[in-house]
Amino acid sequence: MTASGSGERLPAALRTEALEQLLTERGLIDPKVMDGLITEYETNVGPLNGAKVVARAWTDPEYRRRLLDDGTAAIKELGFMGRQGEHIVVVENTATTHNVVVCTLCSCYPWPVLGLPPSWYKDPAYRARMVKEPRTVLSEMGLELPDGVRIIVRDSTSEVRWLVLPERPAGTEHLSEEQLVPLVTREAMVGVAKVKAP
Repeated sequence: MTASGSGERLPAALRTEALEQLLTERGLIDPKVMDGLITEYETNVGPLNGAKVVARAWTDPEYRRRLLDDGTAAIKELGFMGRQGEHIVVVENTATTHNVVVCTLCSCYPWPVLGLPPSWYKDPAYRARMVKEPRTVLSEMGLELPDGVRIIVRDSTSEVRWLVLPERPAGTEHLSEEQLVPLVTREAMVGVAKVKAP
């Protein structure tokens, strides 16, 4: 699709919007159903799966060890597998080391545990700047890390996708695995946020 016959391609977002409008006008899709599906995958299904993985690792030391040794196999133990989840490596955030994930080439992302990638993850500015100035980008996203914390940027590829095991927040030692799940956000599992105590 070109912009007013100029030969220039419209941005992907505009092409997608035009296609959706055309399909809606012809009665082939219901926009409310599409919005519901997108919301479900963005906020519930995928991130909820990842949150269950994190909560299990926080409460079960043996599972945590298996998760860090072989993320794909440990995640599969909980029944989460599939396309875009064939090889997931899990890295742990600590008081002294903070991991953050980016895909510099496109938007490789572990769908079975995080759902659809958010728009900011696919944004060229995030992809370019996170590798060059991670502390600044994290600060702009609301995460201030002390100067002494080492930041490691993990670049996802079609061969390896990364999942961050965030630090368990202080004051949650009395919470069960089920109670911990709602605290874990997609952003914390990408490394652009920390998990907050309730």
